[in-house]
Amino acid sequence: MIPLADGKPHPTGYWPEEVLRPYERFIEAGVEVVIATPHGRSAQPDPWGLEPKFAYPDEAEDFMGSVIRSFADDADNIRITLHHLTELNLIASKRIFSALTAAGLEYATARGLIEAAAKVAWREDRDLLDVLEEDAQVNGVLTRDQLDTLAAEVQADSAAEARKVAEALDSIDGLRHPVDLDTLSDEQIRGFDAVFFPGGHGPMVDLYENPHVARVLDILHAKQAVIAALCHGPAALLAAGNGPDGVWLFDGYKMTAFTDEEEEDTPYGQLGARWYLETELKNRGAVFDDADAPWTSHVIVDRNLITAQNPASSDAAADAILKRLEVL
Repeated sequence: MIPLADGKPHPTGYWPEEVLRPYERFIEAGVEVVIATPHGRSAQPDPWGLEPKFAYPDEAEDFMGSVIRSFADDADNIRITLHHLTELNLIASKRIFSALTAAGLEYATARGLIEAAAKVAWREDRDLLDVLEEDAQVNGVLTRDQLDTLAAEVQADSAAEARKVAEALDSIDGLRHPVDLDTLSDEQIRGFDAVFFPGGHGPMVDLYENPHVARVLDILHAKQAVIAALCHGPAALLAAGNGPDGVWLFDGYKMTAFTDEEEEDTPYGQLGARWYLETELKNRGAVFDDADAPWTSHVIVDRNLITAQNPASSDAAADAILKRLEVL
């Protein structure tokens, strides 16, 4: 549970995508993974992260991204928000494009119609289906009912994918029965080649001041092992004490994390998060570096520290870790 400015505790935990995608990559690469939590409590996914809008099919997300880039090639010219990416039915672009070409429209024509409508939907904060319905070429081959059906199919696929993610996470024994971080000896910790902190708001509750997290960081940093954190995971770095020079262990390190701008897009930010991770990392001495646009993949490697900005960075973060471990 995370306390917010409304005075109420809200459920949180790890972000499903940020655990499952790296975990699967690590296992596929033959890496031995040990999952540990404070007091050995079972790890809980953030329920918000299991909503269908965060489990869109990859092919639909990729196509949507290519459409957005057609009019948002410069991040300075367009504001990218979670609302735009998840609530304007832009995710249905690929399904609608396929239906338009199946109805006889040329590839370039159908693509142009989708891109033009997406640009209007984005800039005017309108549903893509509403914009397409007004286009004579589109409604000449697809009715509004057909457009609605296509969008509903994508949402149904997303709901099915969200269920698969939940089932996959539930099948990972280490999440249900993790090692008790508090009981790991210094020698056991020294035996690890890397530590990875995934995100979700959970680390802002039980990792950022945890003395055992500090112990892990101190021991692994001393041997220059890989220390990696994704999204809100860098909150764990705040647990670190001072190094031999008397300043924060990661003072002057270039890093990234979930940004204040992205936080304001979340229910937690809108309800009044008590502190923001980007600001706190800067206050401690981090050299903060974020992507040109929010909600886009961004990974920073500085010496033995690997940090990644948001859920979209999950695959890239895992790959960076595997490369540093020389198993990719």
